Amino acid sequence: MRHRFRPVAASFGAGCLAVALASTAPVAVRAQTAQGTQSAPVQPAPEAAAPSTPALKEITLTDKQIQGVLAAHKDLDAIAAKMPDDPQAKPDPKIVQQLDSTAKKHGFADYGEYSDVVEAISMVMAGVDAKTKTYVGPEAELKAQIALVEADTKMSADDKKQALADLNEALKSPGPTVKNQSNIDLVLKNYDKLSEALDEDE
Repeated sequence: MRHRFRPVAASFGAGCLAVALASTAPVAVRAQTAQGTQSAPVQPAPEAAAPSTPALKEITLTDKQIQGVLAAHKDLDAIAAKMPDDPQAKPDPKIVQQLDSTAKKHGFADYGEYSDVVEAISMVMAGVDAKTKTYVGPEAELKAQIALVEADTKMSADDKKQALADLNEALKSPGPTVKNQSNIDLVLKNYDKLSEALDEDE
């Protein structure tokens, strides 16, 4: 089970594209476990924009929550990896219980709260310029990544074509701009740790 927080610019050749920034694993599992109604991805497809609006409500992050994610992600990923890939499949209640109990050990009320925190973090990370480590917004970041891919002379033609196709598709629905400055400040403060820790799952 992987977290996709790393900016695309850091790894074009591996096909790690910006559209994946929306696919945080806990949110997907949360949709399967039906622990909450706010289970839409961070970057919804245009046709899903209206139903997903509640999921885009920003929570105010705390430093304790950030540290909790950094401490809990390995344990929770290992458990979430046991969940069925099919979102329609009924999850094992024992696994759901393990997710909740493990999240509680790391200071969260349950796995649903952990998912909300991860989603809020990913919303910020999707708009961070990896080079300057400043928040520019998801649309600006995608455009910057497109420019980098276009200028990359080391990528194969096929990789470049695929990367540009994915980036341009993501640009059609870049995701919400984070308005909560305290969330931006907290994520930027812990940017390196979050990138390094969550990249371990790549």
